[in-house]
Amino acid sequence: MSDASLNSVSVEREASFGDFFALLKPRVMTLVVFTALVGLLAAPTPVHPMIAFASILFIAIGGGASGALNMWWDADIDAVMKRTQKRPIPAGKITESEALSFGVALSGLSVIMLGLAANWVAGALLGFTIFFYVVIYTMWLKRWTPQNIVIGGAAGAFPPMIGWAVATGGISIESVLMFCLTFMWTPPHFWALALFMRKDYDNAGVPMLTVTHGRRATRVHILVYTLLLAALAIGAGFTSIGGPVYLLTAVVLNALFIKGAWDIFRRDEVMSEADDFKAERGFFKLSLLYLFLHFGAILIEAVLQRFGLGGW
Repeated sequence: MSDASLNSVSVEREASFGDFFALLKPRVMTLVVFTALVGLLAAPTPVHPMIAFASILFIAIGGGASGALNMWWDADIDAVMKRTQKRPIPAGKITESEALSFGVALSGLSVIMLGLAANWVAGALLGFTIFFYVVIYTMWLKRWTPQNIVIGGAAGAFPPMIGWAVATGGISIESVLMFCLTFMWTPPHFWALALFMRKDYDNAGVPMLTVTHGRRATRVHILVYTLLLAALAIGAGFTSIGGPVYLLTAVVLNALFIKGAWDIFRRDEVMSEADDFKAERGFFKLSLLYLFLHFGAILIEAVLQRFGLGGW
């Protein structure tokens, strides 16, 4: 999994709480927690506040466990990528074995406790999400196919389904729609990053689309997926999770997203390198807001509907 040079790295001091917390990928965990919370609160079945709090906590721990196991397996490529060189393992703050033990322990804890606190459908979904992210995406797809992000994006799309299952004990069209929204958002989000971080993936030998098919093909893919995403996101506005607030949010955000994707599509390498990938970086930053604002609008619609004000 990793080369000898990494295994020979010695941890000069005892790992701190901050080092272990960094293993959890806290920024990614924020998205996991927020989308899971929206799924829980948007569900038609009320949940006791203590059960809701415990459930979101264990979902967060499960998401963090996935991040720790991802860093354990990817320690070798993290060491050669500029974006990830300061992570705890390549930085020599935590050993690979510590990260593995930490990730496995948190995975088991989160799944069992979520099952006990909420229900076993939610627990099983969390367990499958961890398995999908660590085994299907990290261990298999990431280093094997340029479709790694397309298929692997499902791992990050499950949290709202888990939150919904906490409240209802099952899966419905609404939770699947929230899954699809995140699933379709993932490829253009990461491909935009890959456009201006291609050297990192080249150096690490990760077959991102920019590496295997080039930046021109990646720009085309971003535009196509953005158009498909816009149709899905706006269409969701006419379903039970939508309403006027969500629809307005979706129309504005997707108009901006399509414009950003079109700007990227029209550019060539000379233009991009001349301004240090300004359009690509801007699109990536917008994509970070895109998902939060869509799910925020879903949450607002759910609250309004509780008072008989939202929906159609």
